[in-house]
Amino acid sequence: MHSGNQHYIVARPAYTERSFKEQNQQVERYHKTAADHLRMYFRCSTAKAKRIFSTFLPITSWLPTYNVKEWLLNDIVSGVSTGLVSVLQGLAFALLVSVPAGYGLYSAFFPVLTYFLLGTSKHLSVGPFPVVSLMVGTVVDRMVSDGDTGVNTTIFPADMSKEDRQVWVAASVTMLTGIFQLGLGLLQVGFIVIYLSDPMISGFTTAAAIHVLVSQLKFVLQLTVPGFSGPLAIIYTLKYIFSHIQETNIADLVISLVIMVVVFIVKEINDRFKSKLPVPIPIEVIMTIITTSVSYAFNFNQKYQVSIVGNLTSGYQAPLTPNTAVLQQSFGDAFSVAIVGFAVAFSVSKVYAIKHDYVIDGNQELVAFGISNIFCGAFRGFAASTALSRTAVQESTGGKTQVAGLISAVIVMIVTLAIGFLLAPLPTSVLGALVIINLKGMLMQFREIGVLWKKDKYDCLVWLIAFIAAVLLGLDIGLGVGVGVELLTVVFRTQFPQCSVLANISGTDIYRNRKDYVNIYEPEGVKIFRCPSPIFFANVEFLRTKLTEAIGFNPLRILRKRNKALRKIKKMLQKGELMITSKGYIHTTDGSNLNDSENEDSNSIDELDKAIDMKELPMRIDWKSPLPASIPVPSVETHSIVLDFAAVSFLDVSAMKGLKSILKEFVRIEIDIYIAACDNLILEKLERCGFFDDEITPDIFFLTIHDAMLCILDRHEPSNSLSFISDKVQGTKETLHSEGDLKKRECVTPGCSYFDDCI
Repeated sequence: MHSGNQHYIVARPAYTERSFKEQNQQVERYHKTAADHLRMYFRCSTAKAKRIFSTFLPITSWLPTYNVKEWLLNDIVSGVSTGLVSVLQGLAFALLVSVPAGYGLYSAFFPVLTYFLLGTSKHLSVGPFPVVSLMVGTVVDRMVSDGDTGVNTTIFPADMSKEDRQVWVAASVTMLTGIFQLGLGLLQVGFIVIYLSDPMISGFTTAAAIHVLVSQLKFVLQLTVPGFSGPLAIIYTLKYIFSHIQETNIADLVISLVIMVVVFIVKEINDRFKSKLPVPIPIEVIMTIITTSVSYAFNFNQKYQVSIVGNLTSGYQAPLTPNTAVLQQSFGDAFSVAIVGFAVAFSVSKVYAIKHDYVIDGNQELVAFGISNIFCGAFRGFAASTALSRTAVQESTGGKTQVAGLISAVIVMIVTLAIGFLLAPLPTSVLGALVIINLKGMLMQFREIGVLWKKDKYDCLVWLIAFIAAVLLGLDIGLGVGVGVELLTVVFRTQFPQCSVLANISGTDIYRNRKDYVNIYEPEGVKIFRCPSPIFFANVEFLRTKLTEAIGFNPLRILRKRNKALRKIKKMLQKGELMITSKGYIHTTDGSNLNDSENEDSNSIDELDKAIDMKELPMRIDWKSPLPASIPVPSVETHSIVLDFAAVSFLDVSAMKGLKSILKEFVRIEIDIYIAACDNLILEKLERCGFFDDEITPDIFFLTIHDAMLCILDRHEPSNSLSFISDKVQGTKETLHSEGDLKKRECVTPGCSYFDDCI
């Protein structure tokens, strides 16, 4: 909107906070207590029961209004397309979990059923996600040794196969993940995702993509790689792969390269012509069918020793109880999986909710994913979230509701029960290649480093540290490090705020950083200091330092010097070395004994920090004039300080004590303090905590900086007060009344005045 030609002129009193409240009646509001909130929370009513029912079972709110004629066909097409992709991704991502490929179909089926009933997103495709799958796989590799014996055999029956151990661990971790998510959802802490910033998630998922890439090299090269875990596991894995690179199966490598090249080219075509293509070309499905057929026809497994998927588990198995020993040892891992899985799914669902204009509930999403993962883990699946590419397919092919997700689950079920045997000749290197090529989106996030460096270096630092920590230390520790650094940057931003000295923009009532503008007005002896941050225990001393630097002197040092000088003057008066005249104090001796030991200051620091007391003196001391006997006291030119608290959102108890100490130091050396634009909640807290006393009163608080400046100018430069208003604020003199036409009356603040005639 164009601005600059509009003008406004306002004539009003220069208000302190107290005078404004006296002249403007406030509404009496009742503030609810904790007991009130509890009564409202547990109050029963029919409307509340219906709302709770529809909240915990969202399907009851949208299924009765389902438009069969307009939506069903779109959901069927979308469900079939998504189901085919889900089958392939389920098989591929199962390799990341170190379980047989067939169990990936369970993870693409069971979570969808419960999310259909409990989820609030219309377009989210629930199922395996590579980062989450890899995090679960890390626990599986750590707890299931590669041999028949190992340190972890005590948590499994002796006759249990390695495959069953892997499935049991993955299912147990998944159930614990679901318990965490369900608990967080019931506790209404869906807001927890706000602590995972976009740069942190981007850096973390990019690191996870690197882990996924390295984990798939053993399938692409067909190498037997030990399951390294813990910090630097990725380094040990790469070292092992390169030291055994000569054992690569050339047939698997060629198949993988061909798959990756073809899929990459077709995906680029899909992206470039997505506006013209009715449906994206399902290249993964096409290449899977081709390679499976060729592998079967030419017997790749026997002739070229190509590793194949083999017979998939037909049907569904009985529910499985979790392993308590695994639960105890994977507590932290499961919590990390729960947070990452939910954060990714919520972020994706939020994008499509905004695009299609509907609301998603973060707490209910936690409940939905929690129950989905518990259900999935009980039936031997592994943790579910969402895959960006799969959700994009469900939305882009016309999906309207979660009916599309239910149909995709039906497709997965058909493969599991009826036609899974057709995928037996499929080379595992094809699945590895498909996983790698689908990492393109996450790996392209490296481009964000340069963008973040230009926009915000703190966010760039968070990205880099989250990435490096997750790559080198592992995904679980890396997530903790990333969140820690992210929160640490918030501490740094608030602990070391960019404080500034403001000045008036000539001709306005606007105040900006004096370093940024040319046409500024700064009255002599006045400093306007802005703190753009909350004030709390960690930054109150930093605030003191910055304020001292802005003012140009240390008030405590001046106070101590004056108290020492006052003590010397009192002693000289007692000895008759000073006499009082109309011009002030006159020194009557040569001052040779001023440096005697009896005149040396022996007062403690506490005594020197007290307020200056001139009651015993026959007349006040003018600290701006030379003192008798050349007593050295630094001169102070500043007479008023305005603190801009517009950006101060809260004060804690420690900050209040520190701020009060700072203000008293200035008040005790006869510098007026004005605090402008302070929030009412902070003022109420200051009054409640006994902040005010004889030295620091509520009258120092003003509505705006300009209110404070008008009172300062009228108190210290009354002859220039009107000219400041007319020349500096209101504009040209032609728009104003003459000086004689204006009536003047006293403000509620002593020494301050304002003009009450409108212009």
